[in-house]
Amino acid sequence: MNKSESVAGLAAALAKAQGQMKGAIKDSANPFFKSKYADLASVVEAIRAAFSANGLSYIQTVEPSEKDEVRVETTLLHASGEWISCGVLALPVSKVDAQGYGSALTYCRRYSLSAAAGVSTELDDDGNAASAAKPKKTMDCTAHLFALGAAPTLDDLQAVFKTAYKAAQAENDTMAMATITNAKNKRKTELAAA
Repeated sequence: MNKSESVAGLAAALAKAQGQMKGAIKDSANPFFKSKYADLASVVEAIRAAFSANGLSYIQTVEPSEKDEVRVETTLLHASGEWISCGVLALPVSKVDAQGYGSALTYCRRYSLSAAAGVSTELDDDGNAASAAKPKKTMDCTAHLFALGAAPTLDDLQAVFKTAYKAAQAENDTMAMATITNAKNKRKTELAAA
């Protein structure tokens, strides 16, 4: 994980921002699947005010690739100068032309930004959504993942992991438990190699 020497200010600002953000509205239609989704503009709108109020911003860079894919790296920035790269998301291009690349790029930017900011999508309350069964909420692991990635020693990593894993267990969220365990193992490998 690439990041500035410290991410304490960024992590605190992101935690405040996430408390202020609402989900991105699913306001675009996918006629092929007869479903709605939150487009890139909806994701940006969901984070804009909270990011601005807490000194946060983001940049998204496109990396070259020799494959038929789009590669986007989202980096979160804080007014203090702290930053953290959220990694590169690579998505295959379904149609090898300008439209195919443009579509894959927009899709990649949307999912990368959603993951980096910790924003989820929500339905418009249009009657159908109100009467539909509520999906099971999943735990937002963003702050825990930041803490795991920033752990300076193996002892610190174990302490952060224990706290994060207990939180996931309390939510009975097996996906969060797996995500947290994977992040711990990745950081453990990084620390062992240093």
